[in-house]
Amino acid sequence: MQTTRRADAAVLTATRDGGAGAHMARIGALIGTLFVMLLVLALGTGLARAESHMKVAHGISTYGELKYPADFKHLDYVNPEAPKGGEISQWAFGEFDSMHPYTLKGRAGRLSSIFFESLLTGTADEIGSYYGLLAESLEFPEDRSEVIFNLRPEAQFSDGTPVTADDVLFSFEILRDKGLPSFRAQLSKKVETVEVLGPQRIRYVFKTDIPTRDLPMDVGSLPVFSRKFYEENDRDFEEDSFEPLLGSGPYVLGDVDRGKSIVYERNPDYWGADLPINIGQNNFDRIKILYFGDYNTAFEGFKAGAYTFRDEASSKIWATSYDFPALEKGWVVKAEIPHGIKAPGQSFVFNLRREKFQDPRVREAIGLMFNFQWSNETLFYGIYERSSSFWANSDLAAEAPMSERERNLLEPLADILPEGAMDDEPFSYPNGSDRQVDRKMLRRAGQLLEEAGWIVGDDGMRRNAKGDTLKVEFLNDSQTFDRVLNPYVENLRRLGVDAVHNRIDNAQMESRTRPPNYDFDIITDFLQTSYIPGTELRQYYGSETADSSVFNKAGLKSEAVDKLIDLLIAAETEDEMRARIKALDRVLRAEKFSIPQWYKGAFTVAYYDMYRHPEALPPYALGELSFWWYDKERAQELKAAGAF
Repeated sequence: MQTTRRADAAVLTATRDGGAGAHMARIGALIGTLFVMLLVLALGTGLARAESHMKVAHGISTYGELKYPADFKHLDYVNPEAPKGGEISQWAFGEFDSMHPYTLKGRAGRLSSIFFESLLTGTADEIGSYYGLLAESLEFPEDRSEVIFNLRPEAQFSDGTPVTADDVLFSFEILRDKGLPSFRAQLSKKVETVEVLGPQRIRYVFKTDIPTRDLPMDVGSLPVFSRKFYEENDRDFEEDSFEPLLGSGPYVLGDVDRGKSIVYERNPDYWGADLPINIGQNNFDRIKILYFGDYNTAFEGFKAGAYTFRDEASSKIWATSYDFPALEKGWVVKAEIPHGIKAPGQSFVFNLRREKFQDPRVREAIGLMFNFQWSNETLFYGIYERSSSFWANSDLAAEAPMSERERNLLEPLADILPEGAMDDEPFSYPNGSDRQVDRKMLRRAGQLLEEAGWIVGDDGMRRNAKGDTLKVEFLNDSQTFDRVLNPYVENLRRLGVDAVHNRIDNAQMESRTRPPNYDFDIITDFLQTSYIPGTELRQYYGSETADSSVFNKAGLKSEAVDKLIDLLIAAETEDEMRARIKALDRVLRAEKFSIPQWYKGAFTVAYYDMYRHPEALPPYALGELSFWWYDKERAQELKAAGAF
């Protein structure tokens, strides 16, 4: 140690000088050395004492115990004997011009994060549980103020080089300094220091005075990149690239036809193939993504066998178009597979940065003119349910009556709450009626606009005091959504709103909706939430990220929402968390910055009959790219029959 070395230097100097003074100097130096040694011993004892309070585990759960013990053999929902081999192919919309998903530049190819693994990973049959992937164990104190990850010594990147703690440090630092704005904002707030303790050992110490419940999982879920590859190839993390960064995952990049198709190939030398968390997973030799310019063309491609697995999102196609020869001959399977997944949050989203949408009465009036019941019966063949909550299709959605816990959370915020947030019945839009224009909703919407100062003129259009019409543009990059938007626009024009439907291509949509542009009025977006929400809520709904996040499309800035997010992140028990989710749900709904659309409680899928899956699928994932597998004999039969 430096202090010890200084004491030794004093002894040497005194010896050279000689005499009584030298003798006294030697004694003093030795005393100093003994003091330092005792100090180091004391510190070491203290460190050992501190580490003795660290829990060592194979995983970590937000609340409660992990389902799987340290010696588990495989996940319950996989087939451990599933064969490896074959190809599965799916479609994607539009085009791509990058294989780097962690920058704002370019449009990254679908699944382009498949190359990267993290220290921890979740499962499809638990909520809030994470198990070691790159890490074989982790250590953390009861208050989770820090965490130490012990990496698996056998972990390797796909080029055969080892994954080290230094690579983990590099990945954290580059995401913090050069990653997406949401990464930069949140990581710098959470982590005080990161320290490499050894080749396979890294320690994160978290900021004080912030909730630490989720922080070990947050840092443990970050992707890990190779520092050596990055530096030797002179890469710039903020630039897009067709050459992906080097990762350690089970798939590597195969053939790429720029903008048209991507093939991911299973790495035969994947280091983690025999880990219990991976047994029965990553079964396909190849995953292929084909790009199509519109939904109908993509469906025709599926019918012709251009790709082999389709997760059907069009209710019209599902109800009316699955009558083609491949299905009739038994080559294609059409299936509805029930699930327990929370609704995806698909909604029309207002751009609150626009002055005309500052008044919640205007937003509510526009929302009232979307007639879900008519749309579901006329356009969707009755297969959908209306979303209302940000946690729809789960037991976390706010409902009447308001609980005492919710009320205790909201009453101190009464002065900053949006109107209606304290109502027993949380805000939701009515379903409507079987007529395209529901007269009751039309009258209510007109009343709201008049109260907001938008008055109908002689030409039937509403204008404010300046004489400006209430112009509302819906941006849309999907042909299949035309039939949804056109009747909605007609309803709004009936109200006197100068509504237009502007169909644009995928590249324009990306450009106009990403920061710093935010050049839109209303778009369709997915308002994400999770079963155990954490700091990601700040990226989607927090004021601080409203003008920088790729996720907070609405630009929501609500002091009440910010405070409830902080409380939710700090929840120490599951009961606290549930009450705080419900309170936040009430406030988000009362802000009326979105118009919820619809969801269905089952996967509607079609696939060529050469894929198999475990009999009992997990509740929270379809898993077709992971724990399904390829039936080689049946595939050969289909190919011989001319199925594809």
